[in-house]
Amino acid sequence: MKLKQLFLGLIMCLAFTSNAQNKSKEVLFTINDKPYYTDEFIRVYNKNLDLVKDESQKDLNQYLELYIGYKLKVNKANKLGLQDGQQYLSELKTYRTQLSKNYTTDSKVTKELVDEGYKRLQKEVNASHILILVDENVSPADTLAAYNKTKAIRERIMKGEDFGTVAAEVSQDPSAKENKGNLGYFTSFRMVYAFENGAYNTPVGTISNPVRTRFGYHLIKVNDIRANRGEVAVAHIMILKQKDNEEVTTAKTTIEDIYKKLQQGEKFEELAKQFSEDKSSASKGGVLNRFGSGQLSSEEFENKAFSLTKENPVSEPFETQFGWHIVKLIEKFPIKSYEDSRIELENKISKDDRSRLITNSLTEKLRKKYPVKRDAKLYSSIVKLVTNDFYEAKWNLPADAKKYSATLFNVGTRNLTGTTFLDYIYSQQKSGIAIKPIEKLVEKLFENFADEHRNQYNNENLENEFPEFASVMEEYRDGLLLFDLMDKEIWQRSKTDSVGLKAFYETQKNKYQWKTRVTSEIYSSRDKETMNKVLAMLKKGKTTKDVKDKFNTEQVLNVMLYEGTYEEGDSALPQGTKMELGLSEITNKGEYYFITKVNKVLPAGPKSLEECKGKLVNDYQQYLEQNWVDELKKEFTVKVNQDVFETIKKQIKK
Repeated sequence: MKLKQLFLGLIMCLAFTSNAQNKSKEVLFTINDKPYYTDEFIRVYNKNLDLVKDESQKDLNQYLELYIGYKLKVNKANKLGLQDGQQYLSELKTYRTQLSKNYTTDSKVTKELVDEGYKRLQKEVNASHILILVDENVSPADTLAAYNKTKAIRERIMKGEDFGTVAAEVSQDPSAKENKGNLGYFTSFRMVYAFENGAYNTPVGTISNPVRTRFGYHLIKVNDIRANRGEVAVAHIMILKQKDNEEVTTAKTTIEDIYKKLQQGEKFEELAKQFSEDKSSASKGGVLNRFGSGQLSSEEFENKAFSLTKENPVSEPFETQFGWHIVKLIEKFPIKSYEDSRIELENKISKDDRSRLITNSLTEKLRKKYPVKRDAKLYSSIVKLVTNDFYEAKWNLPADAKKYSATLFNVGTRNLTGTTFLDYIYSQQKSGIAIKPIEKLVEKLFENFADEHRNQYNNENLENEFPEFASVMEEYRDGLLLFDLMDKEIWQRSKTDSVGLKAFYETQKNKYQWKTRVTSEIYSSRDKETMNKVLAMLKKGKTTKDVKDKFNTEQVLNVMLYEGTYEEGDSALPQGTKMELGLSEITNKGEYYFITKVNKVLPAGPKSLEECKGKLVNDYQQYLEQNWVDELKKEFTVKVNQDVFETIKKQIKK
């Protein structure tokens, strides 16, 4: 799924679409007589000019080849019928639903929600909860039973029982047995909106009344409210936990040894590069992306990071569920200003339960945009058909329902019949609506029915009202098709065609070569005199254990050692290391001195297929794709209007 998201993201950047056309457009080329126009090509080229890194792709002749290749693939996907696949249609529908939210908003309501969200961001709430599960669509009786159960639990606590003890006993949140319902600190947009409202509207030390969310009913106890800590940037050194007890002890010993070196004045960044086992940050001196409360998987790590100050910027070694850490403060960041936060908050709101408030506001607008004038006579006859059996879900459609098939009202160009409304009424018997008398219930159902169709009609008409919406949908539609086609024709084949991959490797293996490699022991220290003594010991045949026993104690770590196999030019090798057996002289980089002992030399030579498989598969995919595009050019008839293309080249070069 991540691969598909990345691929579609690139397609959206490339924006190969054909919606923003104008009257002056000309046919640039055709594929099986289907035209593709100059304005589309020019717009795409100009949009992508700053995105492409390969200078050859900025050449118009080369770019036209890429563009035609793209369109050929889309044509092939349609020819194969991939546009009718259920997964494709489902993903396209999901994306359209998400995208349409950007065109169905109410700016006033959105601003009110941004204001509220920003105000709440100033505080972090520490809360505990008890959850009684109840589905959103259960019967009123089941909903009431869950509500009453929640109320009864609240009464127990109000009479003196401990909230955490009761939570561990009755809460249907699986984590409650361990954390007694405590959710830690959070701020706005970290919980579902209804829960957030309950937490922010409950005073510290008190218990809320039952709060309904899509998960069920909650009792919320607010334990504390504090100012938002903002975000913090830190660097860390991490030694991973292992499975067996002996290596766990080794991890703890290692982190303590590194801490000793810090206390001796060695640089945090250099030690992180040498020893941290967080590979994503080690090469950057241990620097992590900045974060706020509740954004990491470890509360211990967060608290330790936020506790650091300019006066005390480095932590002692501490343990989390992931391993052992030492953390260094880089910088603390206060909460952003309202203006700097606004766009980010709007994006969060569009993906949050708050969006329902915006939808409701839109519905009111659509009532004005699409006023409904119903057929009074037909409506009256329908009302008379609905009986009190509806309340018990026993009401049935009339046997002669077809006689009500005349138009009841219109929404835009859509006709809604009496029969359709009758079907809707029948479908709502288990919805929980219980308005009385029956005439008022039917009126409410009609209102809901009309609103649904207003929203549907407005949503389905977005492509006609908003050209940019139509353009983005076309991009995504083609992107999905192309992903499925590439997966089928190229990516899966490159993974499973072991014979083809091996044959390709045999023709290309001169490209995949090892440089000379050495298996080495590398000693480092900040003290040159110590390294002179280490070198003397090693020349006498002393072992690594002998060196450690001589120079390192529980309190002081004078010499560090790391071992491995390194290719010539590897940054882990001290500068000037000779790729030959034996001991190096002492070398220096910054504040450190190094000795390298080469125990084995592996000569330069070709990598095996397995050793270069990642790069090989990537190259094989490119090879397959180019051959495939060449075949598509034979399968489809491509005709380029060369005179028109020459005119485009002159226009763009001006």
